[in-house]
Amino acid sequence: MSILVLLNSMVLTVLLVFSIFLSCFPGSVLSALVTLESIEIFKTHEWLKSKPTVYFHCQGGNKTILPDVKKTHVLYAFKGEESWQPLTELTNRKCKRCGFYEKDRIDSDDVFDEWELCPSDFTEPDGKYIRVKEKEFNATFLCPKCLPLAADSEQASRKTNGGKGMPVAVVILISALVSVTSILIVVAAYKYWQKKKKEQDQARFLKLFEDGDDIEDELGLGSII
Repeated sequence: MSILVLLNSMVLTVLLVFSIFLSCFPGSVLSALVTLESIEIFKTHEWLKSKPTVYFHCQGGNKTILPDVKKTHVLYAFKGEESWQPLTELTNRKCKRCGFYEKDRIDSDDVFDEWELCPSDFTEPDGKYIRVKEKEFNATFLCPKCLPLAADSEQASRKTNGGKGMPVAVVILISALVSVTSILIVVAAYKYWQKKKKEQDQARFLKLFEDGDDIEDELGLGSII
């Protein structure tokens, strides 16, 4: 086995184990975009007879104004491609405090509803979530990629709250270290064997010259020449 083959095997082993380790590591962050599929408001909160300004907002994020939503008891449907879409982005780590609001020209903005928006709210098969607030609004959200997010979050929770066994990722990492160490030991042993063989060949070659000189001295060939 050549040293190049050993090094190639070591590199492939490290890359394979590292990729498996990352896929099994529960701390990896995944994200998915949430869009608004439809909404119908049942009332407005302004006393003045003016068109309302309705917007969606999550804590720590930007306000997303819904420019088309102006009338009550009208179902507004969207394609998810509008310039103001998506509404927000969810990760597999935690929920977001979000809500629908109406701008108030005099006082603080009025609240249609506030709630915790989580990946687990979106259901199979197409990743829809319907939020209904009595006498306020009816909205349908869409997030197909939230389905694997919810599954990943649940799996990570089970690993965190599970038994006392060693996590799979740790076992894989230890196995990788053992494999790499074994390959390094084999490579070092092979290089040491090559060095010793080279020294033995050199010593044998020098010994042949010394033996030849001794034979010449015994036969007196050196003086004749």
